[in-house]
Order: sequence, then C-alpha cells, then structure tokens
Amino acid sequence: MHDLIASPFLDGYLVLRPGRPSALKIPLKKYLELKHAAGAGEDCPAWLVEPVCRAWDLDLTGRSAAGTVLVRAPSPYSYGRASYEINKGCNFACEHCYLGLKEFQGLAWEDKVRLLHILRDAGVLWLQLTGGEPMIDKHFADAYGLAYELGMMTEILTNGSRLAHPRMLDLLTRLRPCKVTVSLYGATADSFDALTQRKGAFKLVEKGLCAAREAGIPLELALITTKHNAHEADQMRAMAQRYGARSMEYANISPTYFGTGETLAAQAPGYLNKGEIFKGCPAGHTFFHVDPLGMASICKVGRDQQIPLLTEGVQGLARLGGMADSLMLRTGGCSGCQLSGTCRVCRPLAKAYQEAKAPLTSYCQHTETRS
Repeated sequence: MHDLIASPFLDGYLVLRPGRPSALKIPLKKYLELKHAAGAGEDCPAWLVEPVCRAWDLDLTGRSAAGTVLVRAPSPYSYGRASYEINKGCNFACEHCYLGLKEFQGLAWEDKVRLLHILRDAGVLWLQLTGGEPMIDKHFADAYGLAYELGMMTEILTNGSRLAHPRMLDLLTRLRPCKVTVSLYGATADSFDALTQRKGAFKLVEKGLCAAREAGIPLELALITTKHNAHEADQMRAMAQRYGARSMEYANISPTYFGTGETLAAQAPGYLNKGEIFKGCPAGHTFFHVDPLGMASICKVGRDQQIPLLTEGVQGLARLGGMADSLMLRTGGCSGCQLSGTCRVCRPLAKAYQEAKAPLTSYCQHTETRS
C-alpha cells in the first residue's frame, strides 16, 4: 500500500501522507516528475526527500516511487471533497437526528465499488464516510479500504459505538484515517442514553473513545447540545480534553432534511449558536454529497435535486453546479428579505426550517430585530 499520495486538488497539486492532516503543495512540473518516476520505476525525486522527512519523518532515500507514491490522474471535474452516506441505518435512535426514520438501505457491494471509482474519477481527494452509523454497514470495512486504496483521504463521522471492536481498531490502525469525528451527546449516561434512546449507549461510546485514544487514532468530538445535556456543557468540553481531542460545539438542531420538525423538540432554549454570516458555499461546485442509493446532491441538506450517479456516471456531475446555483436563490419566505445580507443560514437549510414550520427563533434574525 502507498505511503504518499500525489494528486491534483482544485487549482493546484498536493503531496499527502494518508492519515495526516498536513499537505505539501507542489507545482505542475514536479507533479509531472513524480508521475513519470512512478510510471518508470525510478527512485523518488531528490527534491521530495527532505520535505517529506521534515513533514512526516518518512525516509524516501533510495526508494522507488512506484509503490511509494500513488499518483492520481487529473479529473475534468473540479470536485475535491465529498461525503458518502453509506447507509442510513443506525444502532441509536437519536431524538434530534435530521435523517428522520433511519431505515437500513444501501447499495450492493458491486455498486459501492462502482460508486467509489466514480468519486475518484470526479477528483475527490477528501472523502467523509457517514450515515446513519457507517460502521454498522456490512461493507464498511471493504468500502473504507477501497477508498484508501484509490487514494482518498478519509474522515469517518460516527457515533463511536463500534470503535472498540478489534476488527475496527485493526483496520483504522493499519489504514489510518485523517480523522474520526465522534458525536458526543452528553457527559453522563442519564443524558446520553436519553437522547440516543438506547440504554448503555454512553458506556459503549466511552469504551470506543478510550480504545481509539490508546490506538493513536486521530479524534475530534462534536459536542451536541440539547435539552437533555445543556447542563453538562462544561463536562463535555472536559471529556474532549481528557481524550486529547479537538472539539466543535453544535446547538442548532435542524429539521429533518425532508422538512419535518419533530427533531426540534430536542433543542435547548437559550443555547442556539449565532453563526457567521453566510457568504456563499462551495456545495455543488467543489463539494457534493452522495446518499445510500448513489444519488448525488449539492450537500446533506439540499437534496431537492439529485443525480443518479450509477446511471449517469461521473458525467452527471456536470449538471450539479447549475443545481447548486438554483437551490441557493432566496425564494419563498426568504425572497425580498431586507436582512439577507447578514443572514446566517443558507437557503436549503432555511427552506427545511420553513417547511417544518419552525419558530423564527430557530434560524432567523427577524426575531432579533423585532425584539
């Protein structure tokens, strides 16, 4: 298996080490030198040896480029990142989940293989594997391994319940991910198990976090604030520090992506984040999302228009940019809004809130100006 990846990325070229967050930027000339060296069985170029040793403590002296550096081919498409919802099924039943009813549905293995090759051909270098709970999909280990083999830098978005499984730990230590992001729903079993509606969930996740930390797997915690755990916010932050993990905090619970509002009951009044002003988004232009059935959309929320990748192939993505532009137009309840210049919510998400008949306090500044 390769130690390095050399790849086009958007308007440049990068050398990366799987499982590490940093990258070396190189010019086109050096990318082409690496491509030639790998194809001709030559040693790694001398100019690469010192930067790689300095960045990742990896000695390339005298090593053949073939087998050491996976050189990815350029793509006519400008997509550098994607997320793949491998299966909507989940072993938790979280009250706030935007997926709503989490049915087990996903592609056959042969179609997953086709789909991952399409993502590679689209230029995707960073791939987030998500769900539902991705690790309970029967093909997760094989899909993860294939994404790694194809030269994608992988992130896993998980509830952490399967992290302590020996086969999972072996996989993630052999083929190191860039990051494993674990959603944390509380700092005690009472709050955690109440939100996930699964007795014993907290103990499972604690066990997984301990195992991942001991195995040296890079962790990040997503601290989810709800009515069940808002009083434990400081304890949740302390947990992240205890596991040596970076953390991000999320309190703005979303409606389901198909526009129903039952999830909003989990929201903690008074804890909503006031995010940055929305200044545009690369969704649909340099990033896209794929659901369990291989349907591509601009993102996880904006699924009004989708492209069947297994039917249309990578060529279907040529239509995605136009879809993104149309879905970002401020229409319906947002057309003509005088506060749109300082809005903190993208149009697809605002549409989901509106369809769910969510209170304006959940997403809109109008309540602030009126008060």
